[in-house]
Amino acid sequence: MPREAIRSLPLFRGLAPRDVDLLAARFRRDSFVAQETVFAQGDRAERLYILTCGKVAIRFKPHDGETLTVSVIAPGGVFGWSAALDRAAYTSCAVALEPSEAISISGAELRRLCNTHPRTGVLILERLAGVIADRLTNAHAKVVDVLQKGIGKDRLD
Repeated sequence: MPREAIRSLPLFRGLAPRDVDLLAARFRRDSFVAQETVFAQGDRAERLYILTCGKVAIRFKPHDGETLTVSVIAPGGVFGWSAALDRAAYTSCAVALEPSEAISISGAELRRLCNTHPRTGVLILERLAGVIADRLTNAHAKVVDVLQKGIGKDRLD
C-alpha cells in the first residue's frame, strides 16, 4: 500500500513517517461494485475498513423490525470497527451504494501492531475511539428519530 494513500486519509494525517510505514505494510486495497455487501450483520468481524472513494451504507436490522440505514460512509470514513474491537461478529452490515474503494486491515493485525508498536497503536486507537464515539452518537439519534416517528404513527392509527 503506498504511503501517500495512508497519509492522505484524515484518520492518519500528521503521523510520523515511521508510523505511516508501519501502517502501509499492513493494509490492503479493496474494491466493491454498487450494491455489493462488504460484510453482513452477524458475519465474523475480521477487517477494519477506511473508505477511499465511493459511498457505503451501514445498515442495522433489529430482530423485530425493518432494516435501518444508520450511517452513510463517505471517503475517509471508517467502518467495520467491530474487527478492531475484537468482537466476534459485525453488529451491522455494510453495502456499497456505488462503486467504492477502501483500504483494510485485519483486526488481528491491528492488535498485533498495537502490541509490538504501542506508541503507534495508542495513536491509532485514540483516533478510532473518536470515530466510534461519533458514529454511536449519530446512530443513537437515528434510532430515537425512527422510534419517535413510529410512536407518532401509532397514535394516529
